[in-house]
Formats: sequence, C-alpha cells, structure tokens
Amino acid sequence: MNTEEAFRHCELITRGQARNFAYGIRLLSRPKRQALSAVYALARRIDDVGDGALLAQAKLAELERIRAQVRTLSVPTGGGASRPDPVLCALRAVAARYPLPLGAFEELIDGCELDCTRTTIQTCDELVRYCRLVAGSIGRLSVSIFGVRDMAVAAPLADALGIALQITNILRDVVEDREEMGRVYIPREDIVGFGCRDDLTGDRDRLALLVSYEARRARSWYDQGLTLLPLLDYRSRACVATMAGIYRRLLERIEVEPELPLVGRVSLSAWEKTRLASRALVGLPT
Repeated sequence: MNTEEAFRHCELITRGQARNFAYGIRLLSRPKRQALSAVYALARRIDDVGDGALLAQAKLAELERIRAQVRTLSVPTGGGASRPDPVLCALRAVAARYPLPLGAFEELIDGCELDCTRTTIQTCDELVRYCRLVAGSIGRLSVSIFGVRDMAVAAPLADALGIALQITNILRDVVEDREEMGRVYIPREDIVGFGCRDDLTGDRDRLALLVSYEARRARSWYDQGLTLLPLLDYRSRACVATMAGIYRRLLERIEVEPELPLVGRVSLSAWEKTRLASRALVGLPT
C-alpha cells in the first residue's frame, strides 16, 4: 500500500465516523487534511477499543499493543509486510512531515485505560486530568499539524479547548454513557453537592441544576481555549472555529434547557453544522 492509498483510507474513516470534526477538517489544505485524518483514524481506533465489547483485560492488552505500535511510528520501515496497516502507514508519513508529539497518543491510551478500569470520576481535578488525556492530547497533535510559532504558548490553549469540548461531550452523552457504558463522568463531588444520586437518576430539577453547573465549567474552558485561534493560519483557524462552534452551539442548547441531555443526546442538524463551517471559512463568529 502506498502513502496516498493510506491517506485515502484515513479520510474515509474521518468522513464516515467524525460526525462533528469532519466539518472542520475538510476546510484544511489537502496536506493538513490528510494529516489530521490520519491522527483521527488512530484516535478512533483507540476509542473503539475503550468503548468496545471486549472484557477489561482484553481491552487493556489491545491498548498496550497499540501503544507499542505508536512507539514505532518515528522509525522507518522496509515496507516488507504483506498487509501493511494503512493508518500506521499514513501516520508514519505524517510524523516525517510534521513535529507530531507522539507521546500524546500514549496519553490518549492512558485515558482509555482509565475507562477500562473505573466507572466514576471523584473530583473536578480528576475530570480535568481525564479530559486532558483523551481530548487535550488530540488538540496538541492537531496544533503540531496546523503549525504555530510558539508551541509552548499554543499547547496549553489546545489542552484547554480539548477540555471544553470533552466536557460538552460528557454532558451531551450523559444518558448514553450511563445506560450503555455504565460510566458517569460528572465528578461525584458535584453529584453529592447537588444532592443527586450517583447513577444520575431521580429528582430532575436537581439534575438540571447539576448539568447547568457543569455547563458553566465548560464555558470557562472555552473562554481560555479559544484564544488559540489568533495563533493559527487562516484555514487552520477556520477548522478549529468550526469544531469549537459546533460544540459551543450544543453547549448553548444545554445551558438553555439543561434537562435535554437527561432525556437523550443533544445534536445539531447537518444544515446547522454546514452553516457554522461556512461562517468560520469567511471569518465570521461561530
């Protein structure tokens, strides 16, 4: 398999599975679009292991196998494998072209391992750490592809934006995570503080107050993370503004009606997402 075929494989994964991120990724120049699609494809693979049907020990073993693969990405191969992995092939090319912080993939794996070994988060600090692992890591990988003059400035902002997006994800998927995965990501200290049950069932008014509180927490992370935008080139800025705009719009709906995610997943239509991408591309606020 040649590199172009590998990139096409990753782009198909991104278009088919990145229901929100694909709207931003498609605004990038072709080389950056290919690179970010490869990053997404491996991140999707890691997430699928964490959310899959395997028993916990089997998941941990598979995540360790992927971790070992990540550690080979900076090492050229002779291309002798009869069935090369297209995602790894594409990422090897990306690592040769951009200063990818490959350790960020290992942080994502660390976060997925936490999903395999625990079902609750106790404190706000634990929540922030988890969000940095599973979302801030992707933000830092993305910024390395976008290109910035000062990564030391940009990386913490990418982390902050990742935390904002992940908390929004948590609120959007609160019912699905609880019922299908048996997981509760809202910190238990907050759940107890608002007088709610650990399984997030029961008094709907108290739960709505809890959701509102967590939404305000996400809003503060957006305020910090979006200061990344002026550091990016035009197309990269449009990409990030689209992704962030979609999730901020979800958060706004949750803020207005905090009981919505307690009933089911909150979502935007394809038309709304396309409109946000169009506004970002011409430099309008999302």
